[in-house]
Amino acid sequence: QVQLVESGGGLVQPGGSLRLSCAASGSIGSINTMGWYRQAPGKLRELVALATSGGTRTYADSVKGRFTISRDNAKNTVYLQMNSLELDDTAVYYCNLVRISLRRDNYWGQGTQVTVSL
Repeated sequence: QVQLVESGGGLVQPGGSLRLSCAASGSIGSINTMGWYRQAPGKLRELVALATSGGTRTYADSVKGRFTISRDNAKNTVYLQMNSLELDDTAVYYCNLVRISLRRDNYWGQGTQVTVSL
């Protein structure tokens, strides 16, 4: 089983920064993708950024140039550095891990609230 524990959400003004962390424990496998999704009120959950164990990084167009995803494989932790935050970035942010072996197993964290407000 895999557990994901997120931290780092909070309240910030537009233009500010936050850093989210997600620590994974359990059998995460050697080939996996860790990433962040977000869900704003009344909207569907959407991809923010992904980082594969092979080093590939993927970003939603809306966050390119502002957000940076990184991984510390020794700590099984993924980070999301969010700069130049905008009102539309307000959402619950969820950590995700996809373990890839003979099948794909999908795991989610409990979510952390990010609120960008004046």
